[in-house]
Amino acid sequence: MASEARPSIVEVREDGLPRFARSDGIFMMSCSMSRLRLKLNRTDFALDVDLELPGQGITVLFGVSGSGKTSLLRCVAGLERTPGALVSIASETWQDDAAGIYLPTWRRPLGYVFQEASLFEHLNVRANLQFGLKRAKAADSSALSAAIDLLGIAALLERKTNQLSGGERQRVAIARALATQPRLLLLDEPLAALDHARRQDILPWLERLRDELKIPMLYVTHSSDEMARLADTLVVLDAGKVKACGPVAEVLAGLDMPVVLGDDAGALLSARIEERDAHWQLARLAFNGGSLWVRDTGLLLGRAVRVRVLARDVSIALAKPSHTSIQNLLPCVVQAIGPDTHASQSLIQLQCGQSVLLARITARAVNELQLKPDMLVWAQVKSVALVE
Repeated sequence: MASEARPSIVEVREDGLPRFARSDGIFMMSCSMSRLRLKLNRTDFALDVDLELPGQGITVLFGVSGSGKTSLLRCVAGLERTPGALVSIASETWQDDAAGIYLPTWRRPLGYVFQEASLFEHLNVRANLQFGLKRAKAADSSALSAAIDLLGIAALLERKTNQLSGGERQRVAIARALATQPRLLLLDEPLAALDHARRQDILPWLERLRDELKIPMLYVTHSSDEMARLADTLVVLDAGKVKACGPVAEVLAGLDMPVVLGDDAGALLSARIEERDAHWQLARLAFNGGSLWVRDTGLLLGRAVRVRVLARDVSIALAKPSHTSIQNLLPCVVQAIGPDTHASQSLIQLQCGQSVLLARITARAVNELQLKPDMLVWAQVKSVALVE
């Protein structure tokens, strides 16, 4: 973000450890903050960012094509030389022009996963992984074994790369990057070249990386589904500038500079499976603000999940509705009212306990209900989507 405005920061746990860490210590590293101050002139935009990011979890770089996402990643990797830059990952400085520090790409302990897996076709999976390990300065076979286990590719080791699906190829590419024990993992739209089915195959493995590793990850995407499912921290880029930055749920629910507009606008909630109704085949999700009933997909009680509630699926009533087919009714307080993509529509920000929802209603309804900040209302949630 521009230097005059500091971005939001995700804090580590009270005991000083991040949420995502492997117990075996293979991928352990400092959970200090990372600092990225980068400027790069392009033909159609100028990259100009100043970010302070958490030292664990996935930071998603989100925006339309040409917004500067990949350019930022290349600058961090040292593939683009940016004068006056500062790249500090955890407690290690990779570039500080003011101090005369510059590490070339080969000296930066990072893993880079591209849209295409770029595996050696004449080698099988095992040889591809071992080749990557040989190029690492501090080769460690235990790190490779841990990566194979983490990505679930042990059964693929003897296969030729032309016998792998697109999702399997990307899992191998990620394991190869992790085997070098990087201090930062860069993923540049790793699912862009995959069809919908293959994306669904690999997303659970990316979730596992997020939940089990202590390595910070920068993940480039323009997919709102991937962003909602994977991001801990969200950085929204527009024409090379940071439009918003912070914990993903807070950024998505903001109305001052809406990140996702149109049909994808909505809120992201952290919830837990609290109850299952076997008769009606429903599950109750508890979150900081109430409960939501959803279709029972067989998830275990106590399981932590992410829930996406689209603004188009939330309506507002001034009194608690009765005799309605809508089962999810939540008491809320109006926080803010903002415009939507069409002049006939408005977005309403609702505080529901410690959580925030968005509702899309017509501007006419806002006027007739005389909605204003601090009003007590009821949110009627017509549909809820589990994103993991």
